[in-house]
Amino acid sequence: QVHAVESGGVLVQAGDSLRLSCAASERSFSPYHMGWFRQAQGENRKFVAAISWNGGSTMYADSVKGRFAISRDNAKNTVYLQMNSLKPEDTAEYHCAIYREAYASAWYPNVMYPTEYDYWGQGTQVTVSS
Repeated sequence: QVHAVESGGVLVQAGDSLRLSCAASERSFSPYHMGWFRQAQGENRKFVAAISWNGGSTMYADSVKGRFAISRDNAKNTVYLQMNSLKPEDTAEYHCAIYREAYASAWYPNVMYPTEYDYWGQGTQVTVSS
């Protein structure tokens, strides 16, 4: 069973920066696209960012473009989400996910859909106060 474990979520103030991490056990991330999604209370899970298996492509939701950056370190089997200029509307539980297919050629819009991912972390809570 693959496990992806997120960390780094805390309570911050608007305008602050935060970096989330997602680490895997029992499996290498390196052949897979990786995604970050978030779910605010009472809402559906929404796409935040994705990075291709080789790190050559990234994609962002319009709401975070220019403020968030996704990256990966395959040697450490870890994916990151750097979040800058945080806003109260960024408050949510953040989940990382492993794409369903290794060395996938599919990219847009597939990586934006939660159903395209097989394994999910338990989530880490980010709360941004105004």
